Amino acid sequence: MTTARDPVSPPVALSIAGSDSGGGAGIQADLKAMTAHGVFGTSVVTATTAQNTRGVRDVHAVPPAHVASQCDAVFDDFDVGAVKTGMLATAETVETVTGLVATDSAPVVVDPVMVAATGDRLLSPDAEEAYEGLIEAAALVTPNADEAEVLVDGPVDTPADAERAGRELVAMGADAALVKGGHIGDGELVTDTLVIGEGEGEATALRLENPRIATDATHGSGCVLSSAIAARLARGEPLRDAAGTAVEEMTEAVRRGYDVGEGPGAVNPTVLGEN
Repeated sequence: MTTARDPVSPPVALSIAGSDSGGGAGIQADLKAMTAHGVFGTSVVTATTAQNTRGVRDVHAVPPAHVASQCDAVFDDFDVGAVKTGMLATAETVETVTGLVATDSAPVVVDPVMVAATGDRLLSPDAEEAYEGLIEAAALVTPNADEAEVLVDGPVDTPADAERAGRELVAMGADAALVKGGHIGDGELVTDTLVIGEGEGEATALRLENPRIATDATHGSGCVLSSAIAARLARGEPLRDAAGTAVEEMTEAVRRGYDVGEGPGAVNPTVLGEN
């Protein structure tokens, strides 16, 4: 006796990012966040890393031609509802990915992985400059304060600075910008700033305040947040709702983070998507 199949047809999202051998960030975290939202996650690996909870030991960039082949394979077979980009490693890869996503209709969430938690720059100046084209193609760009400083070439120390940076990113061509506030201030609240372009009119700025969790176990938080937003966009949610809800849910993802390894832990993507 056989049992008939009962398949499901979830929305599809694509993560174009690096691999984290420690499992807490990168492609691994992206796919967990997408699954938690009921979205089928596909992936394009741009780099492999040798890392764990204590740090990164080695990075190996995937040749841009192979990155393009991976993208072509996904777009050729799947109805991709949204794309998220993470670590792109080199200027050539940034340019390759920009060319690929700019010709597709799926909204693109750009997480500009440029600055490590230590403050160290992860990209060469030419790779940083190459991001201008990708930002122009973005439905949303999600820098932390350090990355926003690189992108707009100015300080981002306060929520007012974050709003200014967000407006500059929208002026650069992004439909919207979410400047994350985890590195801004040390009070009881984390203030993220969402700036949404309004066509020819002045962009709208929203401050999203949520409780700050007293922990340094935030590995993967940027990856998970951008993937959660991409998953919600793939489900058809408006950008403002997708970003606002994902930001709110991240408090619980940090509070219920993973205590694994000997270093700081990672956020928990599996608790997302409940709202």
